[in-house]
Amino acid sequence: MIDFVSMKFHYLFSFALLLIGLYAMMASHNLIKKVMGMSIFQTAVLLFYVSAGKVRGGTAPIIKEGAVLYDNPLPHTLMLTAIVVGVATAAVALSLVIRIYKEYGTIEENEILGEEGDP
Repeated sequence: MIDFVSMKFHYLFSFALLLIGLYAMMASHNLIKKVMGMSIFQTAVLLFYVSAGKVRGGTAPIIKEGAVLYDNPLPHTLMLTAIVVGVATAAVALSLVIRIYKEYGTIEENEILGEEGDP
């Protein structure tokens, strides 16, 4: 059992990060905390895909003579694009939070929607 957990630790870590990000987005009423949760969630997905592309005993995908086991470069390439999209998404979300703060004077979701409840 210990060997299985140690071999799959990166998957467990990415799942834990995913749950932390999801909790931060759903439980918090603060818009900045929601954006931070979204970034953590995205990081977990990126970590999962990059981990899935690694092959035990594999090398960098550079052509060599003989039978060589290669890592899959496609997840790494796709995640570079996803990182750029994630940074842009976070920047737009934070600029929207600033605009909401200027308009409503608060970044608490309950106060903006006019609901009663926990702050």
